Parts: sequence; structure tokens; C-alpha cells
Amino acid sequence: MGKVVLITGASSGIGREAAILMARKGHTVYAGARRADRLAELADHGVIPVQMDVSESADNERVVDQIIRNEGRIDVLINNAGFGLYGPIEDIPIDDARYQFEVNLFGLAHLTQLVLPHMRAQGAGRIVNISSMVGKVFMPLAAWYDATKHALEGWSDCLRYETAPFGIQVVLIEPGAIKTEFDDVRMAQLETLPADSAYRSQIDTFKMLVDDPPDLDRQTPPEVVARVYAKAATTRRPRRRYVTGKYARSWMFVRRWLGDGAYELILRRAYR
Repeated sequence: MGKVVLITGASSGIGREAAILMARKGHTVYAGARRADRLAELADHGVIPVQMDVSESADNERVVDQIIRNEGRIDVLINNAGFGLYGPIEDIPIDDARYQFEVNLFGLAHLTQLVLPHMRAQGAGRIVNISSMVGKVFMPLAAWYDATKHALEGWSDCLRYETAPFGIQVVLIEPGAIKTEFDDVRMAQLETLPADSAYRSQIDTFKMLVDDPPDLDRQTPPEVVARVYAKAATTRRPRRRYVTGKYARSWMFVRRWLGDGAYELILRRAYR
């Protein structure tokens, strides 16, 4: 039977591809995002677009109320919305760091709180949280983004344990390097950093590596990861975690099994 799905951050990239794929498979998919102009074309694929900003409580409440009013239930919430704040810790204004957490963690948490009572009443439901490989490792100049994903990992584990008695399943997806707008956004952010930053050499090296055409070509296409989203959202017995995308398994393997020293040595060689 088709499920009622809400997926956030669906105006582009993996979120968009996942929304289209799940609608094609017969599910009722509500796709949320801030950019209304980007959402409109999703209707042509059988997706129901809803404009929302997960950092705005009123938006979250409105969308959940709309789905319950129209469908009577919410079976799956895919918390896909998020962005990456890049730059040296010393150079990033603390208000920007707070907003990073507001979108990547607190907005997600509020939306989850809103759907949980409905899932408990149903006796079933699934929360799919989109983490990252940097929820288990770290990358230079990504401290605040990495921190939100580390936090999401622990938060999701607690949520899974707490909600299991009510028939609610919680799944984490940990993507690696995916071919989306993510790199364009972080490159634009790096351009705004002070020209006289004490970390200028690290910034310039990072920009060179991120903008390397051969490396960009090796990134995983979003439609590949969208299939993982769909599986995590609908398979009868999902894993607790799904690792997918370029570099994710290899970087996580090094950090876990070879230790911090080996991992940092590889980073220093890559970013020197």
C-alpha cells in the first residue's frame, strides 16, 4: 500500500530525485522547500509541493496540519533539508553558527516532534534523518556543519530507542560526496571570507580541491542516493544506518579502524 511521505529540502538534488522516485512508485509525496519556484515543476511528476522553511515553526505546523487534514496520516518523514556552513571557526560569526544548528538540527527536531503524536496514534511510522559521512568523521573548514551532523547522529539514536515501543522506526542515511548544488553553495561561502584571514592558505587549498573537475566528475549522482532514500523509507525492516556515495565508506573506515592519527595524516597530505 502506498505511504504518505513528507520530504523536506526537495527543490533540488537528492531530495528532488527522491520525491519524484517515490511518487513514481505510487506513494503520496509532499515535497517541502523554501524555493516555491523550484517546487512548482514537481507537480508534473505527481508530487505535491509545499512551501516551507524548517527553521520556521509556523511553516512546520502548517504543513503537518495540511497533510493530516488531506490524508489522515503521515507514514514517513524524511528530514532532508539542510546546508553546510564552511570556513575557519575563528572567522565564522557565532550567529551564523547558530543558524546552522537551527536548520540542520532544531528545525528538523521540531518537525519531528509534530509528526510523532500522529505516528504513535497510528502505531507505526518512520523517521529518516539525513546525516552525512561527516557525522562520523570530519573535514577541514567544516566545523559547524560537522557539529550538526555529529549531533544528529546521537539525537537519532536516542529517538530510535524512545519511539521503538510505539512501532516507530528511525533510520540514518550517511551520504558521501554527491553531485549536487552543495559544492556551489560552499564555494560561494568561501568567497565571502576575509582576504586577510589567518587561515587563507587552508581556504585556498580547500577551494582548489573542491573545484577540481576530475574529482567533481567522480561524485555520486543524486538519483543513485535517491534510491537509498526510497529503500530506507519503505523497506519492511530497514537498517539503522545506510552509508552511500563517493568516499563515505573509505573515509569512515580509516577513522574507525586506523584511528585519529592515521585519519589526520591523510587529511594533511590531501590538504597541504
